[in-house]
Amino acid sequence: MKFYKFKSGDLWGGLAAMLVALPSAIAFGVTIYSPLGASYVAQGALAGLLGVTALGLIVPALGGTNRLITAPCAPAAAVLAAFAIELMRNGGSVASAILLLSLLALLAGLMQIFFGAAGLGHLIKYMPYPVVSGYLSGVGLIIIASQIPKFLGANKEALFWQSLNSPEFWRWESIAVGSVTIAVMSFAPRFTGAIPAAIIALLAGILTYFGLGLINHSLFILENNPFVVGSLGGGGSIASAMTDRWHAMGSLGFYQIMNLIVPALTLAVLLSIDTLKTSLVLDALTRTRHDSNRELVAQGVGNVASALIGGIPGAGTMGATLVNLSSGAVTKYSGVIEGVLALIAFLLLAEYIAWVPVAALAAILIVIGVRMIDRHSVQFLKQRATVLDFFVIIVVIATAISVSLIAASGIGIVLAILLFLREQIGGAVVRRKVRCDEAFSKRIRTHDEMEILIAHGDRGIVVELQGSLFFGTTNQLYLALEGELKIRDYIILDMRRVQSVDVTAARMLDQIKDMLAERNGYLIFSKLPQNLPSGRDMQRYFDQVGLVRPESPIRVFGELDEALEWVEDRILEDSICEVDHKEILNLGEIELFKGRKAETLASFEQGMEKRSYKAGENIFQRGDSGDELYLIRKGAVRIVLPLSDKQRHHLGTFGRGAFFGEMSFLDGDVRSADAVAFSDTELYVLSRKVFNTMAEEHKKLSFNLMEGIASVLASRLRYTNAELRVLEA
Repeated sequence: MKFYKFKSGDLWGGLAAMLVALPSAIAFGVTIYSPLGASYVAQGALAGLLGVTALGLIVPALGGTNRLITAPCAPAAAVLAAFAIELMRNGGSVASAILLLSLLALLAGLMQIFFGAAGLGHLIKYMPYPVVSGYLSGVGLIIIASQIPKFLGANKEALFWQSLNSPEFWRWESIAVGSVTIAVMSFAPRFTGAIPAAIIALLAGILTYFGLGLINHSLFILENNPFVVGSLGGGGSIASAMTDRWHAMGSLGFYQIMNLIVPALTLAVLLSIDTLKTSLVLDALTRTRHDSNRELVAQGVGNVASALIGGIPGAGTMGATLVNLSSGAVTKYSGVIEGVLALIAFLLLAEYIAWVPVAALAAILIVIGVRMIDRHSVQFLKQRATVLDFFVIIVVIATAISVSLIAASGIGIVLAILLFLREQIGGAVVRRKVRCDEAFSKRIRTHDEMEILIAHGDRGIVVELQGSLFFGTTNQLYLALEGELKIRDYIILDMRRVQSVDVTAARMLDQIKDMLAERNGYLIFSKLPQNLPSGRDMQRYFDQVGLVRPESPIRVFGELDEALEWVEDRILEDSICEVDHKEILNLGEIELFKGRKAETLASFEQGMEKRSYKAGENIFQRGDSGDELYLIRKGAVRIVLPLSDKQRHHLGTFGRGAFFGEMSFLDGDVRSADAVAFSDTELYVLSRKVFNTMAEEHKKLSFNLMEGIASVLASRLRYTNAELRVLEA
């Protein structure tokens, strides 16, 4: 179990939070129990007190959010009051109504425990920043609007616009107390940090109130005094409140209990959203991370305990939490202290709490509300890329003020999703296009083969894709490929940077395959991701949706180089179909020796060694000594660079008629890479020692051989340079 060190700020924060939460809780309790009759108002006040105490003592001990204050709240009051009104309209008894109210709260708490245990709390982590910013600013404006009537001294039931439009009901005493409190709240941090500004401001408001009482003696009268919190009342013993309501349990029927399910679910959802939103705001203000699921379980346990002792349920409340934070609270102890002080305050200090000026509390909340408004979000207007994000913030704020915070959250999330889709749709899914006469595989071709590929390589094209291929980008991808479908026989889709593919995109790719098939063309995939961010294997997904089938004109390669080599082979086969690549070349058919005299070739061939290798055999390894030049009579050889015991980098593939090993042949140094037979291979091997001997007798041929090697190497470098220029474009 983790223990938290007590901080002095927790005491101040708990005290300040209690001063905010207790009057509200009592007011909520009165609101809920008023439909039962005037004689039950005191019992409602007691239910509010018991709710503050139970929630304050239990939730912080079990919850996952430091500084969070849990207390009876407006959503609980709204749902339970409406439920009580409906019960009494239908002729229900007071005793059964009280019991059903407790059962409703109990079921809501149990549902919250289930929400947390099922991991539903983590959904809050997907709240976009514009929604959080708008929610934060909206809560701030709502707090300001709700406290303005109290600041002005208008009727307690007056709404924001009503109070502003009725200056005749303003009370200068309230305005004076509130103004002093705001001034002290704003400037106190400049002079002292030892005592929280909210506490200093509250004390300043109380002193101002009693100072004004010397001028207006009616301020010293507690009864029916609109300027102060007022008497908390009695309401019967706590023990009787805990036991009396359960005596009517036997009179309840199954139908009545089943009728609690829907309102209990509504209440549980509202309380959970209210708590998680407050926790999210707290995270934003303190740069911390709360445990949503743990918090929901704690809230549920607290509400169950509150219901069992006759209290009303609650949630993490914004006002009390922000007062707690601004008063210096650091740990969860502040919430426990708030619960303990609420109980002590009711039992011992009721008459003193009664004299706290309402305008002073309102002023503190107004300052807090102003500080909650995200003024930095105005910067979003200066950048074209973030204007729509600012629009989301404004819509969330407007909805929060005009409808509700829950509706604001829902609309904000919907707008954020639409903006995300717009961003995905607006982003280019085609990163680059390169024709196959501009980029080549690592297969080393002869000069004649390269000439053919340059002349006919435009039959194939590599299209490098990126991002998400889904219903929003399918049309963009089709338009990007539409022109190529008419003139290309081979379309290679490089998929290495693709993040996701949905069934709409897969269906469109299937249609592209069919269009290529009509022209005897092929759709080729390279580097299909096996582990997309979603965890999906793309090749397996293509198999499942029927895109890749054995009989379909689709090819899948693990690497782009393999796909390019396959396309090049097809182009070369079509262009020089009369050549049988299974035949073994004679020395005169190899490019370096073409056109030489028969007797000269025969002399050279006598000095050469003929070797055979099976597929997979090493011809030489990196670090081996050797001065031989290898000429391929049949098969193919891969040159690879070992990176580790398990990793090797493919440098190039040499085919029939090509040569390799020229570096050690020229400089006599050790081998710089491995040479592996890619297929069954037949080689001519010319050592430097034999070459030097033959050069004395056949100087012209030896010179031409060296010149040919240099020419081929220069040609390879030119092709590489041209390819790099294309890739950089």
